[in-house]
Amino acid sequence: MQSLLLPLLLVLVLAVPLIMSSRKQKKQQAAQQDLQSSLAPGDRVMTTSGLYGTVADTSGDNTIDIEIAPGVVTTWLRLAVREKVEPVVETDEDSVDEEVVTPVTSSDAPAEESIIQSGNGIKDDEPQTTAQVAPPLEHGKK
Repeated sequence: MQSLLLPLLLVLVLAVPLIMSSRKQKKQQAAQQDLQSSLAPGDRVMTTSGLYGTVADTSGDNTIDIEIAPGVVTTWLRLAVREKVEPVVETDEDSVDEEVVTPVTSSDAPAEESIIQSGNGIKDDEPQTTAQVAPPLEHGKK
């Protein structure tokens, strides 16, 4: 009896964490399938790649249409939807007082021109960058 106790305890110590982790994975998969099957137009979602958008159409079996910007609708696999997110609602406390912009008068214009001329066309308060714009790609032309 004593010789069987140690191997039995060893098997229990190794088997219990494996069983618990597989149960956890099954629950997560079931929750993900429920999420993907419950998607409806108007739901705000985040994809697995981190893209936020609003579900526009769910008529496809394996695909959904997500509006990522006003008028820009893209087609995604349902499996690419990671989670539903709540839309951001701005309250009065969250809103920041708008800055009042004063128009530039003719007396302010010469001072601004001298800043531009002294800085080689760059205002002193603007950050300077060495970024370059790449030429557009020409797909399909040979």
